[in-house]
Amino acid sequence: VKVNYTGKYENGKIFDTSDEQKAKEAGSHVPGREYAPLELKVGVAQVIKGFDNALRGMEEGMEKEIKIPPEEAYGDRKEELVQAVPLAIFAQNNMKPTKGMKINTGQGVAEIIHVGQEEVKLDFNHPLAGKTIYFEIKVEELKKAR
Repeated sequence: VKVNYTGKYENGKIFDTSDEQKAKEAGSHVPGREYAPLELKVGVAQVIKGFDNALRGMEEGMEKEIKIPPEEAYGDRKEELVQAVPLAIFAQNNMKPTKGMKINTGQGVAEIIHVGQEEVKLDFNHPLAGKTIYFEIKVEELKKAR
């Protein structure tokens, strides 16, 4: 299936979209990104469960708005995925940590949520963990799997 989509938080703010104009209007445009319908196979876990389930039974040209709770999206936030590391590690790597900065680690991507005198707190939760999210979806093309 090829589907155009716009993902929003509960407050209506767009966090992702396949529509370049909507991204520009929302202030979330990423230069160089290709904005195009998402192409995927339904039922093979290529997208979050709630999005995949919403596509089942839809026909070409159909549109719908869906609400996806955390358990069918990115799961609940897990406190064990928040870890403290010594500030000295950043100094050794010539990095100045700041709150909100995202860093790549051997354990994956983390967001710095606190910078203290001696330690830095890293959050390895997905940014959408614990959130109910909303999507506007439209099926642009439908092909039967072989």
